[in-house]
Amino acid sequence: MTALDETTTASPRRTAPGPDIERVRRARRVPRRRHGVVLLGLAAAVTTLFLVNLLLGSYTFTLPDAAVLAFGGDIGNPTAAYIFTESKLPRALLAVFVGLCFGAGGAVFQTTLRNPLASPDIIGISTGASAAAVVALLTFDLRGDAVALAAAIGAVATALLVRWVAGGAGGFRLVLVGVGTGAALLAVIHYLFSRAAIWDAQLALRWLSGSLNDADWSRVRTIVIVLVVLLPLLWWSAAALRVTELGTDAASGLGVTPRRSELLMLVAVLLVAAGVAAAGPVAFLAFLSGPIARGLNKGRTSIAGAALVGAAILLGADYVGQYLIGGVKMPAGVITGAVGAPFLLWLMARGASGRSPR
Repeated sequence: MTALDETTTASPRRTAPGPDIERVRRARRVPRRRHGVVLLGLAAAVTTLFLVNLLLGSYTFTLPDAAVLAFGGDIGNPTAAYIFTESKLPRALLAVFVGLCFGAGGAVFQTTLRNPLASPDIIGISTGASAAAVVALLTFDLRGDAVALAAAIGAVATALLVRWVAGGAGGFRLVLVGVGTGAALLAVIHYLFSRAAIWDAQLALRWLSGSLNDADWSRVRTIVIVLVVLLPLLWWSAAALRVTELGTDAASGLGVTPRRSELLMLVAVLLVAAGVAAAGPVAFLAFLSGPIARGLNKGRTSIAGAALVGAAILLGADYVGQYLIGGVKMPAGVITGAVGAPFLLWLMARGASGRSPR
């Protein structure tokens, strides 16, 4: 074998990456590092608010007693044990899981449709769930889990209707169709209220406010099952989210098929439907979570961040509504609505002024 042959067959030496490649790698590592820090901070905030809801309030607990009760132990006080295990703990857990559902679902809507206004509150899905629940309560005299199931069916049916009327289009056309559909369904709700008895109307109004007052272990188990099924699907599909922000044509060119986008939307609708079924249409929760998470993450989409923001907002809103408003107990949906309405106006004002809403 000649020297030329030896040179040809020898394995090539690995050369050190050039300065341009190193700069690209460093530029990619910085957003990832920030994303990790943001997620850790949000997880810490959710944990802190979760403990605040468990330990403080009208009946307080120490952390050791709470740990004993959470793992089925006995602290020698049956009343305290009942309050903790049957009221505080399921309520706080339900707030976390419902917040995860609304936050993740709303972020998927806004990212896939490339519109910060495209949340379930704005495009009529929450209104569809509310209309179905009110029909179940006031027309068929249903209660409990039957109302929750009707709300979930109403959310999914409204999403399919809006998508069909919009003709598969996204963006502002789908938002406009959703607003119109929501207005029609709201008229149905008002009509049913005008014909209902006072007691039945109060029950429906309490459900429409969006609260955790009916939290119990049955609802916690149901929403956990939903999350166990849907979150892996969302994780598998979410890799294409940043690509879908480029538009349908660009996403198709990069290998993201319309079916994958449709799967993402279906998962988001089911998450929101599960949240509405468990706690009612908590106003603006899905709308707030995505933009806040993007703001913390320097404008980058973060489904996990939006889910944690949703959990933190609902935990905080429930605690404020229960204990911090002068002896009056208010549903969490009233607190989130009071925060979300000014946020919506601010977001629209920034968009109208030509600045990025991020």
